[in-house]
Amino acid sequence: MHVLSVSSLKGGVGKTTVALGLASAAYARGLRTLVVDLDPQCDASTGLGAFGGSTKSVADVLSSPRHAVVHDSIVASSWGKVQSGHIDVMLGSPKTLNFDHPNPTLRDLWRLEEALSIVERKYDLVLIDTPPSINGLTRTGWVASDRILIVSEPSIFSVVAADRALKAINELRKGLTPRLRALGVIINRVRPGSQEHDFRIGELKNLFQGEFLTAMLEEKATVQQAQGAGRPIHTWPGESAAQVAQVFDQILDAAYESFALVDESRNSKKERRFGRFSRILRGKQIDKDLETGPANG
Repeated sequence: MHVLSVSSLKGGVGKTTVALGLASAAYARGLRTLVVDLDPQCDASTGLGAFGGSTKSVADVLSSPRHAVVHDSIVASSWGKVQSGHIDVMLGSPKTLNFDHPNPTLRDLWRLEEALSIVERKYDLVLIDTPPSINGLTRTGWVASDRILIVSEPSIFSVVAADRALKAINELRKGLTPRLRALGVIINRVRPGSQEHDFRIGELKNLFQGEFLTAMLEEKATVQQAQGAGRPIHTWPGESAAQVAQVFDQILDAAYESFALVDESRNSKKERRFGRFSRILRGKQIDKDLETGPANG
């Protein structure tokens, strides 16, 4: 199982739209996919048609990541009525705001990682839709992730937010989760021919140069049409939808190429055998060391 967070530190850039597009690409490919809706607005749950069928949500999981709670928080997407496949949702809830502290404890940061270890063998891919902030919920999602896709748009405020996100990822990687990397940036709502957009796109490409993915998604009405109909973009008719779907296919390809590096880095027998659970144990040891100081010798 691999985990990709879809994040932005600025609201209104189409972050959830990108998460749903990647879910559509994974769904079309036949990947067993779980979407974790960490955003208190719960737009991913709405877009995936995940209504009812459960008394639990991701807020309950963050409070108590036990087996029964985790399983009860997951429901099937209504996309299955359109096309056969396997896509589930860990339901969002406005109550997750209670966990969006600016200074979360280390134990809080590891709770989603612990929950995902319970369903590790059930899914090929987990997509986490994080809130547009750098508080506790986003960092909890990042700690549970292998890669992070930053969503931006060609504006000065989005460029600044993307730079902040990249720096925050590097800080978290050095301090807590070494496997974490930024996958790159997707520049959303691009208008071809706009000089302002061209200039900001150049800034973002400079910021994410080198090994990072840089993808662009033009502003198209077909995306909103598919979402309004509760349909994955890969099943929506027309050339415009096919072009959008191709962008998400390319991003998913790049993610799996990057995931291969994660797999290669898992060298220890313990890591290969126990997967995410061994990282939870390591995280709890970090907690202990920070509270009491590392053991001598």
